[in-house]
Amino acid sequence: MLTATGVTVRFGKRTLFEDVNIKFNKECCYGIIGANGAGKSTFLKVLSGEIEASKGEVSKEKNERISVLKQDHFAFEQYTVMDTVIMGNSELYQIMKEKDEIYAKPDFSEADGMRAAKLEEKFSELDGWNAEADAAVLLNDLGVEADKHYKLMSELEAKEKVKVLLAQALFGNPDILLLDEPTNDLDLKSINWLEEFLINFENTVIVVSHDRYFLNKVCTHIADVDFGKIKVYPGNYDFWYESSQLALKKKKSKNYKNLLLDLVRMLRNQSKQHLVRNH
Repeated sequence: MLTATGVTVRFGKRTLFEDVNIKFNKECCYGIIGANGAGKSTFLKVLSGEIEASKGEVSKEKNERISVLKQDHFAFEQYTVMDTVIMGNSELYQIMKEKDEIYAKPDFSEADGMRAAKLEEKFSELDGWNAEADAAVLLNDLGVEADKHYKLMSELEAKEKVKVLLAQALFGNPDILLLDEPTNDLDLKSINWLEEFLINFENTVIVVSHDRYFLNKVCTHIADVDFGKIKVYPGNYDFWYESSQLALKKKKSKNYKNLLLDLVRMLRNQSKQHLVRNH
């Protein structure tokens, strides 16, 4: 579970949001919505730890892993597609690389052997033996053909890089998944596949998207960023929209009634003043 407690973010004199308190629960998908510039993407960066809050804190359970959809499509140009996906679990990837370096040593020592044994144990705990097969399944499902899995990222087309970075975010069953506009530049088939993946995902998902159909399909909750506050509503986008419109109508109706009451009071006062003057 991911928790934001008293989170405030300010840039100079501008406050994006203030005193935000939200618990993001397991098996729930939260859609972050709001006007452009409201701070949706910034909020995701605060949750991931990329940006530090001006006030308050973000906490999670000790062993939980957060995975974030990377936005820089050129950040992994020198790596293979396979390595880029497995990097989604940084601990596993580092263990794989260190193991390879130790076994490649020409003067393999006893200390190296002991270190390798520890790495192998952790590698097995993280399901490392299935890492490449799992990464390949994600890539295949997203439409990245098998003959490209061991090519460099620099050799891929832009739309293929988007899919690889999405596979990276989804890789290794993260406990908390943060997705900023995940459907951008995806074809319809890939979007449909992602929808089904998230519907069946058993951990926490927090997603920023302008795609209302996508939000309707995958979200169990909507978090509305508005006027410096973030309020969570149960249900998908349509449920939030209908509820907010109903609340707006009630508010307008209440305001209209208050306006009529004020008008009646004003007329009564004028009438009393008129009677006083006449007497």
